[in-house]
Amino acid sequence: MIAFLGTGLLGGNFVRALRRRGEPVQVWNRTPEKARALVAVGAVACDSPAAAVRGAARVHLALCDDASVDAVLEQAIPGLTPGVALVDHTTTSPAGTAARSARWTARGFDFQHAPVFMGPVNALEGTGLMLASGDRARFDRLAPALQPMTGKLTWVGPQEERAAGLKLIGNLFLMAMTTGLIDALALAKAQGIPAAEAGALFDLFNPGAAVPARVTRILAADWSHPSWELAMARKDARLMLESAAAGQVALTLIPAIAAAMDAALARGEGQSDWTVLAKEFVG
Repeated sequence: MIAFLGTGLLGGNFVRALRRRGEPVQVWNRTPEKARALVAVGAVACDSPAAAVRGAARVHLALCDDASVDAVLEQAIPGLTPGVALVDHTTTSPAGTAARSARWTARGFDFQHAPVFMGPVNALEGTGLMLASGDRARFDRLAPALQPMTGKLTWVGPQEERAAGLKLIGNLFLMAMTTGLIDALALAKAQGIPAAEAGALFDLFNPGAAVPARVTRILAADWSHPSWELAMARKDARLMLESAAAGQVALTLIPAIAAAMDAALARGEGQSDWTVLAKEFVG
């Protein structure tokens, strides 16, 4: 028996996928209707975390934050089988994750944080990426059960909090990328370019493909052989801001980038590659 605590968009589809593979699953959700919706696929809906975990060999969590994980696990204690594996897919803080792992390990449980870069469709189809960190022997014990849930399962190191930290880094990039697209559409509006036409630019120009090479360049910390000088990049940022202002549109991301560029220019970095903005964070 598998227990799943938290059956929102992600957790609900994890449960559907488990049922497709014939796994018996007991579920609980703070909003009971979301748990009861899974009865149609053969899951057993329970009224409390303790009832959901009773008899389970493995407990999965897909909740909101550190506080909800801690609260729900405490509520589950009366039903937990000693030594059962607790697998938390929630995006949580590194500090909270490390403390939680230490606390539940001391209680005699296998606590594995396993955050995901997966949407609901990934959870249903078993695609996407699942990260895990901490004790390698524990990970190896759980890997055969976790692998079918995702497209790629990766252990990222022995620090209990490492997967939590990398998950936040990945989400930060997704937020920055999406905000960049929103700024691009805002600039298009300011210039009278239809949003669909601006969006179609990315059918021709795929900046995402350059991400691995850009990371390599930044980590090399070679600012003295520019492919795009900071002074020229700042000029382009000025043109963006001027065009947006002329169209009475506010940009979100570019003003912050321009401010960072100005600070680097004040340090005399104008002839450096513009990625010199990362100088204090690498090397």
